Amino acid sequence: MSTAPSPTKDEAPKAEPAPAATPGPWASLRPLVLRLHFYAGVLVAPFLLVAAVTGFLYAGAFQAEKLVYAHELTVAEVGDTKLPISEQVSAARKAHPEGTVSAVRPSPEADATTRVLLSGVKGVDPDHTLAVFVDPYTAKVRGALEQYGSTGALPLRTWIDEFHRDLHLGDTGRLYSEFAASWLWVIAAGGLALWFSRRRALRKVRGTSGRRRTLGLHGTVGVWTAAGFLFLSATGLTWSTYAGANIDELRTSLGQATPSVSTTAGGDHAGHGAAASAGGGEHGVGLDKVLSAARAEGLTDPVEIVPPADAKSAYVVRQIQRSWPEKQDSVAVDPATGEVTDVLRFADYPLLAKLTRWGIDLHTGILFGLVNQIALMALALALVLLIVWGYRMWWQRGRGSSFGRPIPRGAWQQVPPQILVPCVAVIAVLGYFVPLLGIPLAAFVVTDVLHGEIAHRRARASAG
Repeated sequence: MSTAPSPTKDEAPKAEPAPAATPGPWASLRPLVLRLHFYAGVLVAPFLLVAAVTGFLYAGAFQAEKLVYAHELTVAEVGDTKLPISEQVSAARKAHPEGTVSAVRPSPEADATTRVLLSGVKGVDPDHTLAVFVDPYTAKVRGALEQYGSTGALPLRTWIDEFHRDLHLGDTGRLYSEFAASWLWVIAAGGLALWFSRRRALRKVRGTSGRRRTLGLHGTVGVWTAAGFLFLSATGLTWSTYAGANIDELRTSLGQATPSVSTTAGGDHAGHGAAASAGGGEHGVGLDKVLSAARAEGLTDPVEIVPPADAKSAYVVRQIQRSWPEKQDSVAVDPATGEVTDVLRFADYPLLAKLTRWGIDLHTGILFGLVNQIALMALALALVLLIVWGYRMWWQRGRGSSFGRPIPRGAWQQVPPQILVPCVAVIAVLGYFVPLLGIPLAAFVVTDVLHGEIAHRRARASAG
């Protein structure tokens, strides 16, 4: 049996070189995401810094409010029996006859005062009310303070709230907070993508120095807090001027708007006996019977009683507890008969209405009380640190006399059309619903393209 001669070393077949690996979609997108993250961070960071500092102050304002206004918020001595609501309102009106009673918040706890809210008071902001604090055991008035919003913010928290929301500049100032919220999620999501695309060895902080250490700190803290920033951005947009209006319109079209109890007084007796005396808040059967009817429907403290708006309207009694578990049930009570004409349970709210309520209360630090507020303060502090580290990285990126060299242009040209076109479509839709994201982004792209064209023409002229 013959055998073929074995090949010599030189004759041995050579392995063919492995074909070059085809870069994935992320390889072409990463420079574009890096450029967007860089410029968004540099340009939006000042607005985020203001939002973070004012948000930190607002989260701490709830506890500060309890200390500053302890005299008005608490009774001198806890008694045995609370007086009828009507007597407490009469005492408040005797001390402050101005304006009209817009709502009453009975004492929710043994040591808490009752709030009688007056609207149309001279010297008080039209959007605010004057809260008169009454001892429920003695009917003595313990003070009066201006109040704002459904959470009952008093002057200190109101001032910080408006500073955070609009810098005390009104509707124009609200653009700053909406601009910050519109871009916060973009920066956070981009940072996450960039961090996890880095090799694990390059993410370390220990044993590093210079720009790499700054990048490590920036990335590590950013990863741990990104979920919080995404949440704050989404919930902040729900009650912003432009994006918030679009979100409300979308919820309404989906049948997910927040419902409200019907305030139309029922029956043939509607309107009879419902007249108030000198804006005192007493209509028809009176506050005590109305509160009793609401209690019978299971509305426990804290509650707010809203008098009828006119002779054809009913009382509205609603729960106002925004901490977990939330109490948001409400009833309408006929002022002529004292009968409940409509009941709305929070359990029956549409899903998006519930999520919006929970999201806003978590964003403002109410949902989980002190723990919620501490978490928000930690997020705000983390955002301040990230901004400082971000600018430091920009500084360290410079060489010699160059300060903060920018990320090179032309990243979008590396993205294949099958990836670029869908991305542009998604960004266009988002920009439509979130205009303070879409408009600045479009302006940046136009400016960048014009700048590149000018630089290109200058280069050609120099070469010629």
